[in-house]
Amino acid sequence: MILSFYVARKFLLLFAQVFAGFFALMVAIDMIDEVRKFSNPGISLSEALLLAMMNVPQAIYRILPLIMILSAIGLFLSFSRSSELVIVRASGRSGLRFLVAPTLTAFLIGVFAVTVLNPIVAATARRYDTLKAGHSRGGQVLSVGEGGLWLRQGSTEGQTVIQAARANLDGTELYAVTFLTFDPAGVPLRRIEAGSASLTPGAWTLGQARHWDLTLDNPERAAASLPEGQTLATDLTAAKIRDGFGTPEGISIWALPAYIRSLQNAGFSAKAHLVWFQSELALPLFLAAQVLIAAGFTMRHVRAQRTGTYVLAALLTGFGVYFLRNFGRVLGENGQIPILAAAWTPAVAVFLLALTLLLHLEDG
Repeated sequence: MILSFYVARKFLLLFAQVFAGFFALMVAIDMIDEVRKFSNPGISLSEALLLAMMNVPQAIYRILPLIMILSAIGLFLSFSRSSELVIVRASGRSGLRFLVAPTLTAFLIGVFAVTVLNPIVAATARRYDTLKAGHSRGGQVLSVGEGGLWLRQGSTEGQTVIQAARANLDGTELYAVTFLTFDPAGVPLRRIEAGSASLTPGAWTLGQARHWDLTLDNPERAAASLPEGQTLATDLTAAKIRDGFGTPEGISIWALPAYIRSLQNAGFSAKAHLVWFQSELALPLFLAAQVLIAAGFTMRHVRAQRTGTYVLAALLTGFGVYFLRNFGRVLGENGQIPILAAAWTPAVAVFLLALTLLLHLEDG
């Protein structure tokens, strides 16, 4: 038990050092990128630092498996250099039993990342989007809630807020939709309710629409039906609407199930969010598998031949299964494989294959 706590503590410290090193490096790089990105409006170094601090957590969270395998390789190499692995084996403890502590530590780091870091990353990602919109003078285009979906569009007349009960998969067909137009001062100008609205280049084509002029004393008395096929100018495109969803990373895992239900109720596809949710649940197992991969290649005496080759093989394998995991997510989001298979197969398969390799090396 004392040895297990020693190994776990050493691994946790090494992981924290590698994580901090990557974080500092990425903040420095992102600061430069933010200064370049907003060179026209101009931002100060403190504003660039704040933007970087809000953006980097999302980026570093994505590469957590790569940080894990680098930490694991460093752990086993340090034990090999100090001959602690030789001492452990000489004391009668098997290599597989020795691996329980770092593997369990990696699993617990994954649990902590999903339950604690994930909401923090989601909050910083939303804050970054808000700050970025303030500097670029943009804004959120789409929002989904229990009451359906909300869109915002601009024109020479002002801003128009669009609320619809549901939509098709890409948001270009809206149903039970309401358009509220405001002038630049925020005064409501008109209201249009339509049974349907189809997005065409530069306009919404309305069906079963009715119009209210809100500048009149009694708008209800002057309400009028609009001819079928009436158009309403818009600056929205299908690409803008898709981008308005943002990324699943911007939503806390605790709020993700409710958001997925809202998407599905509004008529949108939630495959990307479902795959992300299941991938997050599989993350602890995947991180544990990265430790086993590192152990399979580097848990040997440092004086053994071809140590550098084994380290390179561990890195390439770790990076390879990381990209395989991302590729599986893409296939799941596109509907080419089932969602559970896309999220869980890489983690389970890599864990079992790494365990098989270790059993072969340890027990022949």
